[in-house]
Amino acid sequence: MNELLSTIYDEYNRYIYHLCLKLTRNQTEAEDLMQEVWVKVVRYEESVAGVDHVKAWLTTITMNTFRDRYRKNVRRSKYMMSQPEQLDVPILDLVPNNEASTEELVEKTEITKIVQEKMNQLEGIYQKTLWYFYVDQFSLAEISELMKVSIGTVKSRLFRAKARLKEILLADNHVADAILPA
Repeated sequence: MNELLSTIYDEYNRYIYHLCLKLTRNQTEAEDLMQEVWVKVVRYEESVAGVDHVKAWLTTITMNTFRDRYRKNVRRSKYMMSQPEQLDVPILDLVPNNEASTEELVEKTEITKIVQEKMNQLEGIYQKTLWYFYVDQFSLAEISELMKVSIGTVKSRLFRAKARLKEILLADNHVADAILPA
């Protein structure tokens, strides 16, 4: 390992470990995730010298590695993953809980398309907050860090964005009939 990587490791190892622990909420998984992250950093060793914000770069690698592991686990399991407590009924339920019929899949795809289309009518900041939370499945803390605002601001933006999206959806009678149960 070259000197630059060694310095980066010494400076950010604790940060990466704590981020992994926060994401996985399990010491063993956090250690595994952290090891994967450092393997990727070493693999992209030639890119390190050109990185302006090392901490942000490492955070991105960690988040992407965590998401990849999560997606892999979801694909392996056909059962619904238990949702974190802070999630209410998700706008976009992207994890199926069993084998859906073709009709259900088509309907779900149509509804997802409609909701995403209506999301585009939201102000950028609300659109981005909803996307980070429901589609990218970032935690409130991660969104807070990404958007450089407090967690309270993220919560209020989520609340306002969901309320505004609901208004937009209900204002369109065709959409309201398609989405709302009879």
